[in-house]
Amino acid sequence: LHGDLVIGADSHTCTYGALGAFATGVGSTDLAAAMLTGELWFKVPATIKFVISGTLKKWVSGKDLILNIIGRIGVDGALYQAMEFTGETIDALPMADRLSMANMAIEAGAKNGIFPPDATTEAYVKPRAKRPYTLYASDPDAVYAQIIEIDAGRLEPQVAFPHLPSNVKGVSESGNVKIDQSLIGSCTNGRIEDLRIAAQILKNRKAAPGVRLIVVPATPLIYKQAMSEGLLDIFMDAEAVISPPSCGACLGGHLGILAEGERSVATTNRNFVGRMGHPGSEVYLASPAVAAASAVLGRIASPEEL
Repeated sequence: LHGDLVIGADSHTCTYGALGAFATGVGSTDLAAAMLTGELWFKVPATIKFVISGTLKKWVSGKDLILNIIGRIGVDGALYQAMEFTGETIDALPMADRLSMANMAIEAGAKNGIFPPDATTEAYVKPRAKRPYTLYASDPDAVYAQIIEIDAGRLEPQVAFPHLPSNVKGVSESGNVKIDQSLIGSCTNGRIEDLRIAAQILKNRKAAPGVRLIVVPATPLIYKQAMSEGLLDIFMDAEAVISPPSCGACLGGHLGILAEGERSVATTNRNFVGRMGHPGSEVYLASPAVAAASAVLGRIASPEEL
């Protein structure tokens, strides 16, 4: 909840920052110590404030915003700092997109990513909260290590090329990158909103011959919702394989592990060497919209091309 300090053994615990919580990943040893004592030692991080303005073009999402930011500042651009996301674009951003952005703060080396809670946060938290919570905002005179302004209205869908989340290009600059696999899911982009976008693009279309299309709903609840909304039918008609909710191939486990020389476009968060299988494979990070369009065309592509 907003105002909470949340830790987890997974580095992507920082996802809770979308709700206005200070959330960060720690090692298993630190987690055990916190479970025993209820306390943990932290250095207060300096904050980089991102002021994001402009109306997002069609098919541009929170995933594209965070990829663009990581491309600008680098994988160590926010080392042990807090990334605070503000501005009119953020005010209009749905919760699913905020969760995707907070999720990848760690990919910029940040200690945490955080969004000031607003009406969108309240609408998300109210039906789920089991205890009272406090809304916190930054002081008007808060001091920032850096303030970075971004005009998001000019962005097109983004793609992170191997082997770093910061090796980012616009989809139109991708060239002809043939793919063997398209993976839609993970803690970054496996929410119902992500699946709806993918289904919108895949409806009445099929994955290109030779392309494995794998859809991994993030949770059992999302899986059930996708089923009741008819999204799973659309995916199956597109000849996708639907996986049980899991991390899956994101960390080289279960369905979708890459062989030597294979390329996958994925809605996941990391594309380091060997992340999804063989060290000789390649992972390209993108949004569900780009992953779905790429599956249909057999190469990295924008939905605008369909």
